[in-house]
Amino acid sequence: MDKIIIEGGHNLKGVVRISGSKNAALPVLFSTLLTDDKCLIANVPDLKDIDATLELLEFFGKKVKRVKDTIEISGKIASVIAPYELIKRMRASFLVSGPLLARFKKARVALPGGCAIGVRPVDIHLEGFSKLGADVKVEKGYVVMDSRNLKPAYLHLRFPSVGATENMMMTASLIDGRTVIHNVAHEPEIVDLADFLSKLGVKIQGAGTDTVTVHGRNKLHGACHRVIPDRIETGTYLIAGAISGGNIVVDDCIPEDVKTVISKLICAGFKVKRENNSIHITGGRGNKIKPVNVTTETYPGFPTDLQAQWMALMCIADGRSVVRENIFENRFLHVGELQRFGAKLRIKGDSVIIEGKSKLSSAPVMVSDLRAGAALVLAGLVAEGKTVISRVYHLDRGYEHLEKKLQKLGAKIHRISQ
Repeated sequence: MDKIIIEGGHNLKGVVRISGSKNAALPVLFSTLLTDDKCLIANVPDLKDIDATLELLEFFGKKVKRVKDTIEISGKIASVIAPYELIKRMRASFLVSGPLLARFKKARVALPGGCAIGVRPVDIHLEGFSKLGADVKVEKGYVVMDSRNLKPAYLHLRFPSVGATENMMMTASLIDGRTVIHNVAHEPEIVDLADFLSKLGVKIQGAGTDTVTVHGRNKLHGACHRVIPDRIETGTYLIAGAISGGNIVVDDCIPEDVKTVISKLICAGFKVKRENNSIHITGGRGNKIKPVNVTTETYPGFPTDLQAQWMALMCIADGRSVVRENIFENRFLHVGELQRFGAKLRIKGDSVIIEGKSKLSSAPVMVSDLRAGAALVLAGLVAEGKTVISRVYHLDRGYEHLEKKLQKLGAKIHRISQ
């Protein structure tokens, strides 16, 4: 099993290029199930979650060709059953349910691993499918859907779930007529999906607002599309520059997509300059980092996927800060690992109270999930000594060439295989 070794204490300098967004690429790739025609998707990151998605598309009968960051997908679908062996690898795999239902009026899709109906919002997907005319049942770990007559409808999501918004948009795209989806997610990935669906022949209005209107069609055609840059990777490298006291330019990004993060970094005392498609950050080492509280919110609020990384930064701030998690329960598994660096922080309900200190010490730590892993890497960049991080396969799910990018910025980081 691979491990990452980091020698802390080196300022990051230089330019880092941001990869395509994983969270935008996944629904776009699953949307290719809506047509038999050829689709070309560019700027797709090289990640384990992308590999799992392509394997799932091939299982359904799609022909997949990959050249660098461009993927060609074509062909007919041979199955409407998504088995647990494939779905369990990635929670986003449940996004196959909408396209399968829309194409064939039936689907049998395994619930993702660790899924709990009513705790995390898979139930919002199922409520939406029911309102679109599907008979929905949960049997032996599978969602079983059947409908001879899907129909356009007015949907109100109980919570602006990103996945549910995407699934409803994809399903409605192949339902002839006007479907209105209210209280939807605003995330840039939703806008990107709407852009791709419109290229397939769907008329979509309102993406990025509270209400999305989908004018579906009976048949869709192929299209070419370029995935937007990854805003979570953007935010992670901005925080990496900040925590290391570096001087870096984050390039090929969309500054507007991380404006909340930029605002918090400025409040913490960093100098941040935005350009058209790049962000320059300086400050940190030698200057006191101001403690800044954050509460995670749906977009455009502070993203839950950057909560752990921000917590790592606040561990070396000059004073007390509070990080409140408002989206998911039980997303503080990284707290115990950050404590191993000597960080002073404690959990209190839905919040973590952090008593910042000037120095962290290296330690052996273990990754519990993707974003927690990023936080441990950030802490390792400033911890005195050599930090050994295990279970780093989580990082390969969402960060393309992480060690190589950090090495180019001057970090002393490498991976070993055991």
